[in-house]
Amino acid sequence: MKRPTLSLRQSARQARVQRGFTLIEVMISIAVLTVGSIGLLGVFGLAVRATQTSQEDMIARQLANETMESIYTARNTAEISWAQIQNVSNGGIFMNGTLNVMCAGPDGILDTADDTACLTASGATCPNGGIECLTEPGPDGILGTADDVILSLANYQRSVVITPLYTTGANPTLIQTLEQVTITIYYTTPNSNQTKTYVINEYISPYQ
Repeated sequence: MKRPTLSLRQSARQARVQRGFTLIEVMISIAVLTVGSIGLLGVFGLAVRATQTSQEDMIARQLANETMESIYTARNTAEISWAQIQNVSNGGIFMNGTLNVMCAGPDGILDTADDTACLTASGATCPNGGIECLTEPGPDGILGTADDVILSLANYQRSVVITPLYTTGANPTLIQTLEQVTITIYYTTPNSNQTKTYVINEYISPYQ
């Protein structure tokens, strides 16, 4: 009489151990997995978009950096006076507004009135009116030959804004030996009508 009782108890314990998931538990698991998958897809989409525009972003950084370097170089070599490091509207040499990316003229400084058309590696004028372009070697792997690939930077524009700085307080006065230079690159990316920007803010003084 005792053996059946033990067998029933063991069966009950095994039934509790072997009990499967309920429908509610399965639905909750599916919901959690769905939310996690959507989050991963969003991150994946951001990574793909960042990869697609990485070349344009790199070009924008390079354009901004070379503009800032041209200002520093002109100051360090005394090609221009401290007073000339201003926008034209403030009596300086740097053009106001947003301009196409051209090459430096005889003064060797970007975004001034004597900027000129850019040339390809073979010496031809860049397309789109001489707007700066990049030259890449074609199928022959040699730069400066007829099959070179020309990449125009007509989708880029640049502005240089030089701002005088003042002291703080009730009676602010002009700081004669310090200015803020803001260089902004505006550009569009392939298959997109959105304009992106890359900005450099630096301070410049008359001293090296």
